[in-house]
Amino acid sequence: MILLSIHIVTGHPLWFVIFCLLLGTLYAAALYYKENKNEFSVTIKRVIAVLRLISVAFIAFFLLSPLLKLISSQVEKPVIIIAQDNSHSILNYADSSFYKSEYLKHLNTLAEQLKKKYDVKMYVFGEKTREFPTNEKIKFSDKQTDISSVFEDINNNFSGCNVGAVILASDGDFNKGAHPVYASQNMKFPIYTLALGDTNLRRDAKIVKVNHNRYAYPGNSFPLEIVLNAMQCRGMTGELKVLKDNEILYSKPISFSSDNYNTTVTVQLEAKGTGVQHYKVVISPLKDEISKANNVQDVFVEILNHRQKILILEAVPHPDISVLKQSLENYNDYEVDVFSENEFTGQPTSYNLIILHQVPSLKKSSRQLITTIVKNKIPVLFILGTQSDLAAFNDLKSGLNINQPKSIYNESQAFGNKDFSQFSLNTETWRIINDFPPLTCPFGQYKVQNSANIFLFQKIGSVTTAQPLILLNQVDDVRYGIISGEGIWKWRLADYAQKNNHEAFDEIISKMAQYLSVKEDKSFFRIHNEHQYLENQPIEFSAEVFNDSYEPVHEPDIEMTINSNDGKKFPYTFSKTESGYQLNAGNFPVGVYNFNAKVKVGKNIFEKRGEFIILPLNAENINMTADHKILYDLAKKHDGEMFYPKQMELLANKINQRQDIRSVSFTQKKYTDMIDLKSLFFFILLLLTTEWFLRKYFGGY
Repeated sequence: MILLSIHIVTGHPLWFVIFCLLLGTLYAAALYYKENKNEFSVTIKRVIAVLRLISVAFIAFFLLSPLLKLISSQVEKPVIIIAQDNSHSILNYADSSFYKSEYLKHLNTLAEQLKKKYDVKMYVFGEKTREFPTNEKIKFSDKQTDISSVFEDINNNFSGCNVGAVILASDGDFNKGAHPVYASQNMKFPIYTLALGDTNLRRDAKIVKVNHNRYAYPGNSFPLEIVLNAMQCRGMTGELKVLKDNEILYSKPISFSSDNYNTTVTVQLEAKGTGVQHYKVVISPLKDEISKANNVQDVFVEILNHRQKILILEAVPHPDISVLKQSLENYNDYEVDVFSENEFTGQPTSYNLIILHQVPSLKKSSRQLITTIVKNKIPVLFILGTQSDLAAFNDLKSGLNINQPKSIYNESQAFGNKDFSQFSLNTETWRIINDFPPLTCPFGQYKVQNSANIFLFQKIGSVTTAQPLILLNQVDDVRYGIISGEGIWKWRLADYAQKNNHEAFDEIISKMAQYLSVKEDKSFFRIHNEHQYLENQPIEFSAEVFNDSYEPVHEPDIEMTINSNDGKKFPYTFSKTESGYQLNAGNFPVGVYNFNAKVKVGKNIFEKRGEFIILPLNAENINMTADHKILYDLAKKHDGEMFYPKQMELLANKINQRQDIRSVSFTQKKYTDMIDLKSLFFFILLLLTTEWFLRKYFGGY
């Protein structure tokens, strides 16, 4: 609700208005007091005199420089945010029918009760948080649960608003994002929780996780590390199987010796054939088991006929080397060798990518080795540090020149370049990059070649500089990468500390290695896409088309057909953009797909083939027990309480009884020169026009 009050202020005492009225009176009197020539009637004379008096008084009033003071008062009701868990796990419990119907009615009733006094905003969360229209029905369909996204969204959308409280309705289970209690630490308002689901332990044998390599090579064996859990299954026996095309490759009986049974089984499989191979890991269902959806997991392994070889040369032993090797070998499509620059006697030409950690160094020039690398156009990733010979590095003209007058170093954090487009990263990776610990970087004047692309900038203290922390460059068909600081081992530790995995760090290193080591595509038709997608991710492609002069063209249409393994075909046409072509094919079921794309340029027809995998996302079926402790801790930490679905009326009363959740008033003042008001100009013009008309009408001139 907005209240508006208007005041007139001047730079002079307000009683000066008397002089304005006096001036208007004298002017009107002088004009009409002894006006006998036209013989106006007394009434008309008085009317036109008053009109002249008001007009002149208004004009004189403007000499006081009057201002119009507008005071607007806005009363803002408290915002109550209801965040409902929309993940599939809510339907895993025995009372799933209650949550599909009756519970939703109670939730709508709660919202309507609170709307009488508060401004209620309804959100749902799962894979992400989004505002939920009240005319739609909650379907509990999300494949993941990210409770932390609720608090991130509130910070982004309600900063500075009068948030009274948050009502979080969930079972407490999360499998994406940060821990909810940690993520909510900046919330300054009460958090109430609705505890959904069931905390009772019920019989359930499940495959928690299958750890495996994404790639393998023909003739090699590769491991499947199968993590099993069984609740309330003491004394029962199940059978663990690994199948491929309905053929049993491995079988083992499992005896559950306790009511909370955990074990890890490692299976070695032989890599046969090439391309994507589909395996199923199955634990046989048990009697009266609550869910059979988590008894099966699909595993996809791509059998490659080649792998990239990477050489890491170090100036001195450094923890960076270990994390680089671990990160690259985690993808299994890289074969990594590590040598000190003094010990390496091999041939650089046998490697697809060379990582030089503080090489060239102050201790040894390695001039001959580096000359061989440059001469043979081998891609290089330079990592600079306190042992780097910057003068020798600058001579290589790799894309960055650092003039360091003194041996001084900065502690520089990473800050992402939003315009970087050489490769894409997961949204979560971009977010976490800015929280990584600083690297030790040379202090000096940085000069970047125009052809270079900055991936990350240096942030020194609270100042984001234009100096590159990581950049990529291409010189004469050879790609170079430069990390201008040492200490990336701290990034991998920080990644694990935040998310209990190394996915963000590994993605950065693998994407850089992939970009640097890949050979430039010289074809006239190019298709770009990810090789693996989760089942809740849209399938996106980009494409480029060139003429005989390698100039990009956008006129011809690109037709694509996506084929599933069961023979279904899905035809698409790419959308044209300023930079090329784009296609969002939407979501696909789990499986292996191949595609065939064609484009006609002049008389030439170009064709591209490829394949991609849709990986299953079974996170919501793993945990069949609600975690109400997280909900209790959230409420307790933020001056709220935890309630159960049948206590919604009590929850509404608790919020209504709080004295600290109340409306706030904001006052805003605005000054406007009255002489600028067009309405006053037309008012004075109307007065003078009316006076003139009356004079003419009644015989004046």
